[in-house]
Amino acid sequence: MKVPKLMAYCLLATGALAFSGCSRNPVTGKKELVFMSPEKELATGQQAHPSIVATMGLYEDKNLQDFINVKGKAMGAISHLPNLSYQFHIVDSPVVNAFAVPGGYVYFTRGIMAHFNNEAEFAGVLGHEIGHITARHSARQQTKQGIGQLGVILGAVAFPQMAQGVQGLVGSILLSYSRAHETESDEIGVGYSSKIGYDAREMADFFGTLKKLSDESGHVIPTFQSTHPDPGDRQVKVKALATEYQQKMPGTYQVNRDEYLRRIDGIIYGEDPKQGFVENMVFYHPELKFQMPVPRDWGYENSPQQFQMAPKDGKAMMILTLAQGKTLEEAGQEVLKQFNLQALESQKTTINGNPALVMVSKQAPPQQQQGQPQQAQTPENTVQLATWLIQYGGLIYAVHGMTYQATFNTYASTFKGVAQGFRSLTDPEKLNRKPDRIQIKAVQRNGTLQAALQDYRMPANKMKELSVLNGMELNDQVTKGMLIKTLGK
Repeated sequence: MKVPKLMAYCLLATGALAFSGCSRNPVTGKKELVFMSPEKELATGQQAHPSIVATMGLYEDKNLQDFINVKGKAMGAISHLPNLSYQFHIVDSPVVNAFAVPGGYVYFTRGIMAHFNNEAEFAGVLGHEIGHITARHSARQQTKQGIGQLGVILGAVAFPQMAQGVQGLVGSILLSYSRAHETESDEIGVGYSSKIGYDAREMADFFGTLKKLSDESGHVIPTFQSTHPDPGDRQVKVKALATEYQQKMPGTYQVNRDEYLRRIDGIIYGEDPKQGFVENMVFYHPELKFQMPVPRDWGYENSPQQFQMAPKDGKAMMILTLAQGKTLEEAGQEVLKQFNLQALESQKTTINGNPALVMVSKQAPPQQQQGQPQQAQTPENTVQLATWLIQYGGLIYAVHGMTYQATFNTYASTFKGVAQGFRSLTDPEKLNRKPDRIQIKAVQRNGTLQAALQDYRMPANKMKELSVLNGMELNDQVTKGMLIKTLGK
């Protein structure tokens, strides 16, 4: 989380959809009815890109950026839309993810770049994302959702996806691609990465890495519901697709492990402390000089503009971000207006010496569209929020706790405990914390991955994490001189 890119995590309204009628899909060759023209897709991407950059930030690494540009342009040239002006960017997020927006914009987080173990894994995911664009999944999904649904569609290879039940409360509407579209993009990714000379079986192995991350995702916001196929299932299917492709098209397919590892030597790994980090279930922000507790056994996700937390069953969520407005009262009105909420109660208070405003509100009934039946609001489908607006350091912070009305009382004390734990950060060790960086080292002797990591004095509590980072098991055999990932400052 950093100042002052607020709310709207890669989300923005795009205006009225253009009706383009029947058009031929570049990938399938079939005619289909779509409500978004190619020109509108391009305009959508052009409109979304500045917001994405402002919200997430770009990761500055010229050599790595040059690499993804070269590979991306090569793949774009053999894609089903070779004349599209593709753009490729690395965004400054530790989350393991890649996504695309209409019009040729493809993004990789530094988190996913750190987890790739060779160029072929990267190429497979690159092909998957370009596949979302060339197969016009955005236009097809917009058509399926209807003209009344507005929003930039992100095609993500990994996770997390925001909950449909609270989408309107975190900025705008995020439309996830369907499982069928994800599966189609996997198949396209196999073809595209193979055509530029990479072994697509490595793409399958990367889904194995995603499966391990998913199984141990205590640090990732759990989903209320997922539209993505299970990574383990995708690993099996992609492996079969890649094998079938190579049987039909025999040739030499590259992996380029060492070349890729050398490219990411020194990349920041995990949370960048200056943007905030969690330690012993406390969120610290050295740059903004505050700290706040994280509920026990809750998952969390930090992005440049907000910090999110949720229990593993996904039935509630908390968000810390910056509020708009010059006063607490203005900020409160902005929250109600921005998220279409009805205020139930409001009270001024102080939190650890900081002026604060506490509000309880609920989701307002949606506007009824002509010809559409009005869905009745019930405690089970109506979101209720507790919001603490805290004035600190010349800024106003918003701490939102949200769940459905039926379960609000269950989480109310947890919400309150987190908000009232917001306080100034004065610990010099936390204020001066440096980020972890990946350091590529050569194995010193034949043996297991665990032994090789121990030779470089990697801590015992990092061993499992490092095995996932290396795409291996701790008892896998390594040989002297082999390159592996370690962590350092």
